[in-house]
Amino acid sequence: MYARSRTKLLTLVLGGVTSVLSLTLTSCRNRPQAVGGAAEETFVAVTQLVERPALNAIRDGVKDELAAAGYEAGKTLRWEWQSAKGSPLAATHIAEKYAGARPDVIVAIAPHSAQTVAAATSNTPIVFSAVSDPIEAKLVTDIQKPGGNISGVRDTSPTQQQIELIQEILPNLKTLGVVYGVDDDNLISPILRINDIALDLGIDAEVLTVLTPEDAIVAANSLTGSVDAIYIPGGDQIVAGALDDIVQSAKDNQVPVFGGDVEAVEKGAIATVSFDYYDIGRQTGAMVVKVLRGNRPSDLAVEGVKDLKISVNPTAAATMGVTLPDSVTSRATITIPSPPNTP
Repeated sequence: MYARSRTKLLTLVLGGVTSVLSLTLTSCRNRPQAVGGAAEETFVAVTQLVERPALNAIRDGVKDELAAAGYEAGKTLRWEWQSAKGSPLAATHIAEKYAGARPDVIVAIAPHSAQTVAAATSNTPIVFSAVSDPIEAKLVTDIQKPGGNISGVRDTSPTQQQIELIQEILPNLKTLGVVYGVDDDNLISPILRINDIALDLGIDAEVLTVLTPEDAIVAANSLTGSVDAIYIPGGDQIVAGALDDIVQSAKDNQVPVFGGDVEAVEKGAIATVSFDYYDIGRQTGAMVVKVLRGNRPSDLAVEGVKDLKISVNPTAAATMGVTLPDSVTSRATITIPSPPNTP
């Protein structure tokens, strides 16, 4: 899979469980909302495949940005939101209903929802959010000139900056272990980039791909003794489900763990460079406002995240035998405090 030979890619396929997920659609009032109707006010429809804190923060950011621009839900804005509760079939149903209702803009959060809505309508303006690689997702063919009826904000992982931060904290870093859940196509591009980034920095990357949180624990434990640090990419929900166990094992074995998002640092990873998903929501909302005021999505370049932040957890660093350099702590935007019951 990799073009550069120093990186080793190992695959653990230890199991997997197929879940049957509910088709129930929920709205921001925790019940299905009617789609369409005779309302005259501006109509923005929002859809997401699942409810996760990061995705919900995007939705809140979009709503707040619209309100700041004068589009206030229940007054000057007809705001509808539906979650597919993890069901692709329900996501398709939502997309088709929204396509028929012809809102002023459809906001699609994360790749699957964006792809589903894009397949349902080529007429209604679509603004996507939190799609790492919209070209790979076949939403647009050109970042600068999207064409069609869709544009949005991508949340491409700042992998380069994250690995550079790890190296700044651990200047003797030679081998970096990476644990990656394979069910999320949205993570493929950042993972593939690790090879060249690590190589350019003189680091060997050992990537273990897993299917379940249980696999992730086994993978992380298997890296103990063979790597100088472990890196958990942001947005990986499989590995995130095992993060508490991975962090505890890392403490026991004095192997530093670094994350790809603030949530990982809050749970005990040492540090990261990341973005705030609420901020992405506000940025997405600003693009929605442009469309509502007459801009065509085809003319709006896909935007990258504008504001990156360094987060550190000094307590976690100390428990893993790492001292954070002043060059890092002085630039940190977020410092995670010690839990009240920490010895």
